[in-house]
Amino acid sequence: MEPTEHTIEVENLYKRYGKLEAVAGISFGVKKGQIVGFLGPNGAGKSTTMRILTGYTQASSGIARICGFPVACHPHEIKRRIGYMPENNPLPLELRVREYLKCRARLKELPLRHRGKRVDEVMERCDLTRARDRIIGKLSKGFRQRVGIADAILAHPEVIIMDEPTIGLDPHQVIMIRDLIASLKGKMSVIISSHILPEIEMTCDQVMIINGGKIVGQGTPNELRETFIDSTIYELEINGDLADLRESLRRVAANLEVAQFAEADERGFSKVTIRIPGNHDYGEMLFSCLSDNPLIRARSLRKREAPLEDVFLAATRRSWETLDTELASNSDDADSENAPKEVPAES
Repeated sequence: MEPTEHTIEVENLYKRYGKLEAVAGISFGVKKGQIVGFLGPNGAGKSTTMRILTGYTQASSGIARICGFPVACHPHEIKRRIGYMPENNPLPLELRVREYLKCRARLKELPLRHRGKRVDEVMERCDLTRARDRIIGKLSKGFRQRVGIADAILAHPEVIIMDEPTIGLDPHQVIMIRDLIASLKGKMSVIISSHILPEIEMTCDQVMIINGGKIVGQGTPNELRETFIDSTIYELEINGDLADLRESLRRVAANLEVAQFAEADERGFSKVTIRIPGNHDYGEMLFSCLSDNPLIRARSLRKREAPLEDVFLAATRRSWETLDTELASNSDDADSENAPKEVPAES
């Protein structure tokens, strides 16, 4: 097997259920040690893709490789190299935590002399030591999620795949699992599917957005902002009139928008947002304009990055609009082909 810099490789992958294309020709790669966020609305194809990568579902066509091994041809090799935590983690509720993890260590073929030590290590890492002798069915949702993650990392896999690992957790549990996932960076390749987008941004090196079975956006969070967000936003605290502010900022951009989003405080300062079309750094120009106007006193100026939620909505909206355009075009072509042909009159 030739070495590859990617632990996960997907080429032109399809999964069809009858006429429905759950996955429609996606391609991507994940490098060793990368943490990748996999985003998409419900029914977009995220879980189907993850199940194909783990060998639980067979693709209709295309190639998926884990550490150079094609998933379809080497299922046993794939399972040795993957730690998988599905969305609804099927844990045996009657077993105790340590008992379950020791059983999983045996199934994952860990050497007998290392099993006990490794089980203790993952329990320590996932903060499960105090729950080691508790019955899984009596654990809280947060503790069960930790057991699922402990199982996923138990056999030192090269690839970790997690489907909604923080679903249903309280903020403290979310932070703990976020820190745990971040600690895997550089050691294991991780794909995480989640609807908690701030967690994805804080944890992941790369983000993929899938919609309608197709990848509609891919890159770092900042690269995705540059692609899908078509304006720059600044927040100001000023003492002065909005009309004077608009007049002062006219030389920055003729079509900028100024709006007040908080009433003036006891010292007369109000919070104002400025939206400027385009992705550029206008900070120096804004500061210069504010300094030159004696009628405006500025207390703060800061650039506000669009949250990942805005990027996600823009990417999925654009893909739906593209799909609607394609459907309309196909419909027009079909109507043209089916239209009655004009028969020339006989002379």
